[in-house]
Amino acid sequence: MQKNRLGKSELNVSELTLGCMSLGQEQKQAKYIIDFALDHGINHLDTADLYDFGKNEEVVGKAIKGKRDQIVLTSKVGNHFNKEEGNWYWDPSEKHITEGLKDSLKRLQTDYIDFYMLHGGTIEDPIDETIEAFENLKREGLIRAYGISSIRPNVIKEYVKRSNIDAVMMQYNILDRRPEEEILDLLHSNNISVLARGPLAKGMLSNHAAKVISRKGREGFLDYSFEELTNINHDLATLSNETFSLNELALKYTLKHPAIASAVFGASSVEQVEENIVNYRPDPLSDELYSKIKNISKPIVYSAHR
Repeated sequence: MQKNRLGKSELNVSELTLGCMSLGQEQKQAKYIIDFALDHGINHLDTADLYDFGKNEEVVGKAIKGKRDQIVLTSKVGNHFNKEEGNWYWDPSEKHITEGLKDSLKRLQTDYIDFYMLHGGTIEDPIDETIEAFENLKREGLIRAYGISSIRPNVIKEYVKRSNIDAVMMQYNILDRRPEEEILDLLHSNNISVLARGPLAKGMLSNHAAKVISRKGREGFLDYSFEELTNINHDLATLSNETFSLNELALKYTLKHPAIASAVFGASSVEQVEENIVNYRPDPLSDELYSKIKNISKPIVYSAHR
């Protein structure tokens, strides 16, 4: 599987990333899913301290034992949670980020995290303090690179101006083209990569899109009505014309922009991982097909999330 450099860092991530949030808490099954992904060319795993209140990191840590050198490991911080009470609050302070990292290292059973992200962020945050926390962790060798997970354009722009982030994680797919308007080109011009989560739009761009839309899309999705989702699915299926599956078309679209380093998909079964790997080919989508897909979907923009 093709690997892309993450920003200006020394990290090279596979074009498909296994998002670990949906792995579940059954250790044997989770290890089976992760091993399958690693054996088929995926080297990048994404988790966060908040997922299952730390349990997801524990599951991932046990699953990768003995294979740490094969993996680019990502986690996130910023949500100060109480596992016993099942609640959390936003805390981007240097103190919490430093303590959160130490807790994550214990749960993941590792002495460093490759790529560490702020798990959210607002324009009212003490951004310079947050940046300094990540810079300190990097100097100490506890993380190799850092970035943010955010869909807030104003917040992203502040980190572009004020920090040395190497990547931003954000939702991006055929149905959610909001990053195209003001983010992707900006990041690319600053040599900052994008980790695009949700490339299959909750399954509404997958090989099973028709069934998923009929089940999940009744109330619409972003700016799309149920009728529009149904029509787009029909048009994309016609456009693929047996050359590509819908999965492959969706993944290729997401990976087309040069800012995108990897498409991050979630999986709760080996079959879901296998479907994405089978539907991955490194050759890029043609400009002609890329343009046709844009004409089928809508160039929606960020109105909230500022």
